[in-house]
Amino acid sequence: MGLCLPKTVVHRTGHGCGALVPVAWPPASAPGAGRPAARLSKDVKHPPAGLFVPPPSDPIGRPPSASSVRPTTPRQAHRLLSNKYRGLHDLFLPFSRKSLQPRPSLSKRQPPAHQPERRRAASQMAPHTTTAAGGGGGGDEEVSEAAASPALRHRHAGKGAGEAGDDEGMCGNGTAGAGDAASVERVFADKAVPSWREQLTLRAFVVSALLAVMFSVIVMKLNLTTGIIPSLNVSAGLLGFFFVRMWTAAVERMGFLRQPFTRQENTVIQTCVVSAYGIAFSGGFGSYLFGMSDKIANQATEAKDANNIKDPHLGWMIGFLFLVSFIGLLALVPLRKIMIVDYKLTYPSGTATAYLINGFHTPEGAKLAKKQVKTLGKYFVFSFFWGFFQWFYTAGDDCGFKNFPTLGLEAYNNRFFFDFSPTYVGVGMICPYIVNVSVLLGGILSWGVMWPLIAKKKGSWYPADVGDSSLHGLQAYRVFISIALILGDGLYNFIKVLIRTIAGFISMVQQNSKSMLPVSDHGSSMSTAEAVSFDEERRTELFLKDQIPKSVAYGGYAAVAAVSIGTLPQIFPQLKWYYILVAYVVAPVLAFCNAYGSGLTDWSLASTYGKLAIFVFGAWAGLAQGGVLVGLAACGVMMSIVSTASDLMQDFKTGYLTLASPRSMFISQVIGTGMGCVIAPCIFWLFYKAFGDIGESGTEYPAPYAIVYRNMAILGVDGFGSLPKNCLTLCYIFFAAAIAINLVRDLTPNRVSRFIPLPMAMAIPFYIGSYFAIDMFLGCAILFVWERLNKAKADAFGPAVASGLICGDGIWTLPQSILALAKVKPPICMKFLSRATNAKVDSFLGLS
Repeated sequence: MGLCLPKTVVHRTGHGCGALVPVAWPPASAPGAGRPAARLSKDVKHPPAGLFVPPPSDPIGRPPSASSVRPTTPRQAHRLLSNKYRGLHDLFLPFSRKSLQPRPSLSKRQPPAHQPERRRAASQMAPHTTTAAGGGGGGDEEVSEAAASPALRHRHAGKGAGEAGDDEGMCGNGTAGAGDAASVERVFADKAVPSWREQLTLRAFVVSALLAVMFSVIVMKLNLTTGIIPSLNVSAGLLGFFFVRMWTAAVERMGFLRQPFTRQENTVIQTCVVSAYGIAFSGGFGSYLFGMSDKIANQATEAKDANNIKDPHLGWMIGFLFLVSFIGLLALVPLRKIMIVDYKLTYPSGTATAYLINGFHTPEGAKLAKKQVKTLGKYFVFSFFWGFFQWFYTAGDDCGFKNFPTLGLEAYNNRFFFDFSPTYVGVGMICPYIVNVSVLLGGILSWGVMWPLIAKKKGSWYPADVGDSSLHGLQAYRVFISIALILGDGLYNFIKVLIRTIAGFISMVQQNSKSMLPVSDHGSSMSTAEAVSFDEERRTELFLKDQIPKSVAYGGYAAVAAVSIGTLPQIFPQLKWYYILVAYVVAPVLAFCNAYGSGLTDWSLASTYGKLAIFVFGAWAGLAQGGVLVGLAACGVMMSIVSTASDLMQDFKTGYLTLASPRSMFISQVIGTGMGCVIAPCIFWLFYKAFGDIGESGTEYPAPYAIVYRNMAILGVDGFGSLPKNCLTLCYIFFAAAIAINLVRDLTPNRVSRFIPLPMAMAIPFYIGSYFAIDMFLGCAILFVWERLNKAKADAFGPAVASGLICGDGIWTLPQSILALAKVKPPICMKFLSRATNAKVDSFLGLS
């Protein structure tokens, strides 16, 4: 929906994790290799391979204002995929583009003449990380065996090496003038590319289904707790690679292996898994869809009539998702050649995923991947059993480690405490430092300063007799001020990305050349008339080989739209057929804008288009005609189309760089989407039935964005008349502040802007509290110390540790839900009381 921690994902980023695979860049075959770095950002057609990837944007997905393709550090490469914060429905969290400085020079040092070409290329492709020269002990066996490049050693030298040295080392590995020696595709030249049918194997879809269930549970839990969802692409890639390798090894020992495991099949698995678990967040289970329910409506101020409420039910949720999730896959299929081959759009997340997969399928990459999976497994087991252990102490309300007043009872009452959640410690290890700090600052500003001050105005600003969770009281300030921050941040970046997209597109059209790269350091088209490299020629040939007939795309879109127009009003009688028709007419245009902008900046504006649909269609219908429900349903239709279209283009880019057939990628996406349309509603239904207080503020699963989206819909149809005193004024102030902070971040130099907090991240704890912010901050502090002690090992295994913590705690939710459904209660309640309260309890029980 919009917003990762991203997919990164989700999402979705929508909705992916980071590139663990360091690969030398640029390939000498790429335009610009061997020339000064000043020309590099204008000439390079492909992002770096694995270790060095193009910066898509700064944290929370803001596109770079004056950057194109620049090399990054291993940690920043990991951020590219891992920090899509799709669960914020606006939040993409790649790394900050301002921390990346231009490279002043490019070494032309040649590789040793005696080294065979393929071996030399393989050494460049292999995932390798080295021991930090300036920090970290010597000779870590886990990562040293892949250490071959002097440049990489230099990049890992730490701060003591200095920025200038870092620049020199970037290209000091001999790739710049090595001709085609560093070509990625020459590494795999002796391996036949399977046909599109051979890429779609039974084992691939069996593994995809298992991983889809696993990651859907994790995403659903994150959706219903804080809404922060980092993309799990690294986990999906690692586990998909590992499971199929285990499968093929077992079959080979039995003598039945007919087809080896290829990077194309790995790409199919990755695409299928990500598209499947992406439905767990884009389906709106923590936002617009759950916002329709009676449970969320009762927390709002108005629009509580039956005409504006629809409670969740497994049948209609599955039907709704099948109707709206596939049409986006057909919207832009005819434009795939234009977007990928002609415009040469970067699609940074898709590119990083491709180089991750390419790196896995080299010998060194396979060894490192196996060790990363082992690390992930250890922390998965720890996290799972920690969740199991905690369960024994949760026999009543506010019991257990999740309610441990670690900072004192007064801080606990203001939602400041460490809740011992491995999930958000792992999320903190994945997120950029500025995101973690921004979330914590938002919690301090809101729960530490603003809400206590506003609470003193009880009886003056709002009625004294209303409950703490009523939207006629203090809760209104929490909800609507956070909405103001989100809308201000989203509007600023919507306009910014839209202007950038339109300017790049117009510039490309004016040049009227297919060899134009539509973005450069200055946002204008640059000519790339150099000879086509071996990699590009090979990739383009195979990308255009298996065509998807345009008749399938056009006819499929019309057919699915016709079925939806006739069927959706049966699910939502308030959603008239002409509303849906207008949405389907406008959606392809918005989908193209979103896919084009995502290709330039890696930022998806799907959630922004969804919010626009809430206001437009809700106001069109009106409150009396079920405008709240119409707005939320239209939001789901619009976001699904726009988001899936952009995700498909990311997948096409991944397939282009791994030589996977577009036809197999499309089929994998369709199958994965179908899996998600069944798996995600079933998992949500399990949560919904197992936890009776789901969606209520202050509970284990508050689903914060459900109430946020519903109140947006109410504002769209009814205005601001019901807000308590001064609430609207504060909303205006924070809306303007969000825009101003973003503007300052873009106009100030990096040495200043990198310390400026992010409004979108600050908005998250305004409603739900700061407990998860403390978890996240602890996670980033652990990684910070680890990097200082041994940066090489932290870069190689930090993402695996984080993924293990997230996955183990997330999977524990499945048996926990089953125990709740079976009415199995924990045996112990661990609760904390003040001394005075404890004395009263003892007196009541006759213990004193």
